Amino acid sequence: MKKIFLALACVTALFSCQNSGNNNQDNNEQADSTAILKQQLAEQEQVLASMNEIENRLAAINEAEGRIRQLREAGSGVDTQQNIQDEIAFIEETLAENHKKIEELQEQLNKSNTASEELKNKLKNLTKQLEQRDQEITQLREQISQKDARIGELDESVNQLTNENERVKEENARVKEESETNAEIARNQDAQLNTAWYIYGTSKELKAKHILDSGEVLKNGNFDKNDFIKIDIRQTNVIPLDAKHAKLLSTHPEGSYNLLKDANGKYTLHITDAYKFWSVSKFLVVRVK
Repeated sequence: MKKIFLALACVTALFSCQNSGNNNQDNNEQADSTAILKQQLAEQEQVLASMNEIENRLAAINEAEGRIRQLREAGSGVDTQQNIQDEIAFIEETLAENHKKIEELQEQLNKSNTASEELKNKLKNLTKQLEQRDQEITQLREQISQKDARIGELDESVNQLTNENERVKEENARVKEESETNAEIARNQDAQLNTAWYIYGTSKELKAKHILDSGEVLKNGNFDKNDFIKIDIRQTNVIPLDAKHAKLLSTHPEGSYNLLKDANGKYTLHITDAYKFWSVSKFLVVRVK
């Protein structure tokens, strides 16, 4: 008799072979959870893209403020004043574009059933920050028209925009990290939903590994999962048993599999309905002779 295959180690919850109803419900809940996470990930990626646009516009505003400062330091001629007015107009137009993008994000999150309150609060804060920028630009225009604005005040405004840009970058990085974490969770849950383990052997071999105990299978939990072979149930539907006598000891619904002999009279397990077959237990135990 051939040795029992050794499987890769993997930590996952043990499904009871006697309670099909509860396990079906658990599988459905995990599938729902995965779908929700994927939806949240897609929404967060859209928000992230929009925040990148806002960040780029804030950088453009910073550059415009820098040009205004250079113009103020250069002198107060007619051309200089016109160039300053042009830069302020550019800043106002850019802020308007940011407001429009914020409104689109707000509408998107209001329609979403999965958007977190944290994201909604961030959009509210960002809206307030843009409103503050509007006020600052209005004040700057008044200062320019009165020709009494001080360079220090302009520098302070530029610094405020720069600091805000840094804050947006930090928020952007945090949202990106959160999105990547959720994506990893979704991938792990998907792998868990589609992972199963199987083992076959003689009664003596199964007893030695504490898989078969007093005629009961996987009851005391005193077995080593490393003795099982781990598979992806989406890819593995045929399991050669290399024996002329085979019997499934774990519970699997009838009609979801067939035990067929090959040309040498040895059994092979053919799983015809993977979802149904693994719905009761993700552990398959076969006794062979």
